[in-house]
Amino acid sequence: MRDTERRLAEIPGLVRYENVPRDELMRRVAAATRETYSREEVYGRFCTLETHIDCPPEDVFTYLADVYSHEEFTYSVREVEPVADRPGLFTGWDTVGEDTRIYMRVDARPEALTVDYHSAWDQGDDLWMVYLFRIVPAEVVLKRPGSVLLWTNCHHPYYAENPYPELAPPSRTLWVGDLWSQFAPGHQVELDNLRAILEHRHRNGIPIVAGRTEAAAR
Repeated sequence: MRDTERRLAEIPGLVRYENVPRDELMRRVAAATRETYSREEVYGRFCTLETHIDCPPEDVFTYLADVYSHEEFTYSVREVEPVADRPGLFTGWDTVGEDTRIYMRVDARPEALTVDYHSAWDQGDDLWMVYLFRIVPAEVVLKRPGSVLLWTNCHHPYYAENPYPELAPPSRTLWVGDLWSQFAPGHQVELDNLRAILEHRHRNGIPIVAGRTEAAAR
């Protein structure tokens, strides 16, 4: 025990075997379980998607850690290039928005098999739009080959209102936050793209990360 039972008992609201009988817990759980949930309850604050990919975890990590993979699996991000004099910062066009620049930085940790994309529209100083990816060996959690990929976005306050309206292109009427209610199905399209690319390359012995010239040729 990291704390004494007395100290734990002082914390209001804890539900533990010591203070809630098992039958009471099961009644509470049953009462809280519903057949349907609203979209707001499921995707209001967080949007998490998951899939199994028939491709080794290390290869999935390598693909996601390469910033240029955006040009392949996303619906809209293209022409990714480094930002001059800003090591690790990249920019490209996000064709979802009219004349919209997107800025990106990749935080990839091979020891944890996590890849985070820190990004934003219009400017590269405040990368508030964060895409969180965790890769789990499927053998460990599903007892099957391949990878389980978890993808989460959090509803940052800036989705509700553009914090830098003066930087928005005059031709654009859409703000990325206007699309939050569609993040789940929209990102599912990209997750399906990601899975299809990785499984195809793994199955056919094609290099997981395509060269820029090769990618452009396709």
